[in-house]
Amino acid sequence: MKARVTVMLKTGVLDPQGEAVRHALGSLGFQGVSGVRQGKVIELDLTETDRATAEAAVKAMCDKLLANTVIESYRIEIL
Repeated sequence: MKARVTVMLKTGVLDPQGEAVRHALGSLGFQGVSGVRQGKVIELDLTETDRATAEAAVKAMCDKLLANTVIESYRIEIL
């Protein structure tokens, strides 16, 4: 079973990397981009076969390691 975790900064948290990307896009001639938020995607190969158990395990992984829940939110997809 595979899981995909998407981690993004929470709304209101400054995103200097996203701002740098927005600025670079403008410098390259891509107009009309007023904001960029940058995050990360983590794909996990799991040995678990039960979907609910896998999701609970990935949630625990996110809370303990994969996301800084003070400033980041995450979304889990079981594939």
